[in-house]
Amino acid sequence: MSVYEKNLDKNKANFVPLTPLTFLKRAKDIYPNYEAIIYEDRKYSWIEVYKRCVKFASALTKIGIKKGDTVSFLAFNTPEIFEAHYSVPMTGAVLNTINIRLDAKTISYILEHSEAKVLVVDRQLHIEVKKALSSINRKITIIDINDKFADQSKLDKIGELEYEKFLDTGDENYNWQMPDDEWQALSLSYTSGTTGNPKGVMLSHGGILSNCEGAEEILQSLIKKDPPVFLTWLPLSHSYEHTVQYVQILLGAKVFYAESLEKLLPNVAIAKPTIMTAVPRFYQNLYTKISLNFSKQKGMKKYFITNSILLGTKILNKEPLSIKKKFINFICEILVRRKIRKQFGGKLRAFVSGGGALDQKTGEFLNSIGLPTLQGYGLTEASPVVSCNIPGKIRIETVGPPFKTNKVKIAEDGEILVKGENVMLGYWNMKKETDEIIKDGWLHTGDIGEITKEGNLKITDRKKDIIVNLGGDNISPTKIENLLSLNEKIKQSLVYGDKKTYLVALIVTDIYENEKEIQLYIEKLNNNLSIIEKIKKFKLIKEEFTIENGML
Repeated sequence: MSVYEKNLDKNKANFVPLTPLTFLKRAKDIYPNYEAIIYEDRKYSWIEVYKRCVKFASALTKIGIKKGDTVSFLAFNTPEIFEAHYSVPMTGAVLNTINIRLDAKTISYILEHSEAKVLVVDRQLHIEVKKALSSINRKITIIDINDKFADQSKLDKIGELEYEKFLDTGDENYNWQMPDDEWQALSLSYTSGTTGNPKGVMLSHGGILSNCEGAEEILQSLIKKDPPVFLTWLPLSHSYEHTVQYVQILLGAKVFYAESLEKLLPNVAIAKPTIMTAVPRFYQNLYTKISLNFSKQKGMKKYFITNSILLGTKILNKEPLSIKKKFINFICEILVRRKIRKQFGGKLRAFVSGGGALDQKTGEFLNSIGLPTLQGYGLTEASPVVSCNIPGKIRIETVGPPFKTNKVKIAEDGEILVKGENVMLGYWNMKKETDEIIKDGWLHTGDIGEITKEGNLKITDRKKDIIVNLGGDNISPTKIENLLSLNEKIKQSLVYGDKKTYLVALIVTDIYENEKEIQLYIEKLNNNLSIIEKIKKFKLIKEEFTIENGML
């Protein structure tokens, strides 16, 4: 029986088909008193969360929000944002999440392009929001999750409402109805392209549910009797976290919100998560910190750490161990891996990496020391997950088998194509751009890859990012940039050399004055690269590549 059918009886008169909108109703019925959301000193049970969501939906309808209207969000993750985020579909409105790192100009464009009528915002972002709203000539109702925002904004054309006061205007007995066409109900997620304005990706509820069903094989191996615990820090504007949220509700999970990226590891110790989702940069930083600690150890500690990595990697790659090695590995499990897991709460069953390519060395390292790390692959236009490694069947060099709910094939030029209900409905008010990326129902991902003999998907490059040097050789800059990022002193890098005879690199670092250290690292790196991949020249820069400064 599917995890999506447990505790459901189709013969009961009150049976309701399981859909994204009924996830929350199911959670409050099955897990009413389970702790649902924990943030700082606040805790809410699933039944409390449900009631607050219904009240917020009711309050939205009272200010005139109806089916087809757009409600936007620009805020850090908090219980209020979770509630408001989930309430919007109850009204039939379009949910639009905006990246908190965007500049005022881009925020203004998204609000205008999506025709937003309401903006739920965090006071910490009020400066950028004020700049964004100053160029909009129509009323947008602001719902501030901190009351100070309303005090500081004096623009007459903006309606200003404080979250809790707004929530109090709603009715927790509001009888929201699941629309007949709920499968087509929209969530709108704007992606920042490499050129031009952001595109609004229209994700249907059917597509999101398809993604949840696709994750079933992974979830069944990770979840036992009790609901899982998640620690989340990715913003809900990230399509990856957006879909994970529905999985959390579906499972009646306990969800901890990290206070900040800086407090993430202390929060891990408190939350004791069983599942944690993050982007590759987090895991690379984790790899760097743990490696640095390991390098300081001596004697027997050093011996067992070295063997934990060596033997753990062999086990990961399904290589046989001698009886002696098995015994040493048993000791490593007790003295090294168990202690590391304890530092992460002791209950972690999996890290899940998505949103970019995870360096193979990082993945092998974390798995070998007792931190199971599953790499997945997807894109916003696919709701977003296409494939993911499965516990016990991990192949680090791949992104796992495609979800059973979508089809994947490789085009003649090597491009990965995806078809399924998870594929977006299109770009908001951009038919031409939609037709360019979806052809005959197949989503053209822009990624180059292959299917291994085991049936796993392997990403080899980005179609548009391939460097073709003057000699006609194809070079992957991503591979070299990922290797550069393994150095803790290198924050970001860009490798270039299209139609040139050699490669050059821009390197963002804090040790701007000590070029020699970076030079030595690059020389060492070059020894393990082919002739055409070697970096011949580089330049150090201080300023990071960001959306705000136009460099990202």
